Amino acid sequence: MKIRLVIEEDVEELINLIANFRITLAELKGIKKEFDLIAAKGELEYYQKNRFPIFIAEDVNGHIIGYHVCRVQDDVVWSESLYVKSQERRKGVGSALCEKAEVLAEKLGADNVYNWVHPNNHRNIPFLKKKGYNVLNLIELRKRRPNEKFNQQLTVGKYIFDY
Repeated sequence: MKIRLVIEEDVEELINLIANFRITLAELKGIKKEFDLIAAKGELEYYQKNRFPIFIAEDVNGHIIGYHVCRVQDDVVWSESLYVKSQERRKGVGSALCEKAEVLAEKLGADNVYNWVHPNNHRNIPFLKKKGYNVLNLIELRKRRPNEKFNQQLTVGKYIFDY
């Protein structure tokens, strides 16, 4: 496995992975989402326009098996999105991609990579916990949208919220 920055030749394969990532995220909340290459292309264009570093994990055959998009603001590095193909998980790919982001943060003089993670992301939460990450301070609250249905509850401190 090789970790490197994205190049122009990766774009088509990366767009497919971004579309799959969005489906995977929706499934975590019980939502069926269609494979949308146009939206994925727009997302990649946004990352490129804003010069977000994009790290690629490449297998021995040169195929992209995962990616990590980082948002850099001043000397702060945010993990914008991290995705590894399902058949390549639990093989160190995600860890290798995260380590590249941590090295980037270190080069910028920061001591951390910050992560936004939805409470239903039962894949990423234990992964980050195992890597030593802890909850910092973020919880987003909003009112229910018309016709929105929640399928979970979440406890924050002593409070229970629909999610």
